[in-house]
Amino acid sequence: MSGLPSIRGTTALVGVLGDPVHHSLSPVMQNAALQAMGLDWVFLALPAPAAELATVVRGLEAMDCRGLNVTIPHKHSVAALTRELSPLAQRLGAVNVLVPMAGGGWHGTNTDVEGFCAPLRREGATWSGKRAVVLGCGGSARAVVAGLVELGFGSIQLAGRRPEALDAFLNDCRAWAPALQALPWASDSPAMAEALAAADLVVNTTPVGMASASNPAAAEACPLSEPELSALQPGCCVYDIIYTPRPTRLLQRAAARGCRSLDGLEMLVEQGAAALRLWSGRNDVPVEVMRQALLEQLP
Repeated sequence: MSGLPSIRGTTALVGVLGDPVHHSLSPVMQNAALQAMGLDWVFLALPAPAAELATVVRGLEAMDCRGLNVTIPHKHSVAALTRELSPLAQRLGAVNVLVPMAGGGWHGTNTDVEGFCAPLRREGATWSGKRAVVLGCGGSARAVVAGLVELGFGSIQLAGRRPEALDAFLNDCRAWAPALQALPWASDSPAMAEALAAADLVVNTTPVGMASASNPAAAEACPLSEPELSALQPGCCVYDIIYTPRPTRLLQRAAARGCRSLDGLEMLVEQGAAALRLWSGRNDVPVEVMRQALLEQLP
């Protein structure tokens, strides 16, 4: 699918809100899906500065917008602008999808968890009772931890370099993530090496290793040091939610140790497909079309 669908007076709007949002690949995959589904909709990246977020969200509702994705930095603040929140969005304190409600207002929910879990479910492994290490304790880590809880992991160790951020994360999530434990992340820590050696799954939620057009050299970075990498056991699955570049340096080095690897492209596709199902009320969302559109766009 190439280019935008033809836009007419009847064309409805869907989009993604963020600041900045010009780099988003969501329009590429969503417009390909909309064309394949025959929907007279167009999906746009919509910049929304934090100070204007409420005005933008109200204006899009007035324009009969059919649905919105929400990305950084608005996933938390947009929750206050909804008429209702899904139980999952309430638990995470994060909204990445807005769905218009009959009678006005927005339903806020979160499809990041579904997006994260989908490729792990396709792996065919039974994750119940297994051990996971999550690198980083920022916003993305909440959806990852929720997904690991849903998959039944018996141990989830959250590695963070800032003790205060690690403690705050655990305090917020302990009620719904009883398997969650803090893992202080100091350079060449024996505790970190021990956790990595015992892990069935390691998930990177940090931005370390993510390249961009303005900073291609960032692709050379790896969140794990050489001693930490050497602790990984063959057969461990390493999941980096970054997808630029493909593969990241972390996944290259993990593969060299005999680890299975997953990147964030599937998470992006699956969370977007879940959102489109909610907006359209249809189950025939062409996931393969979305995936192929992204693969054609990425280097």
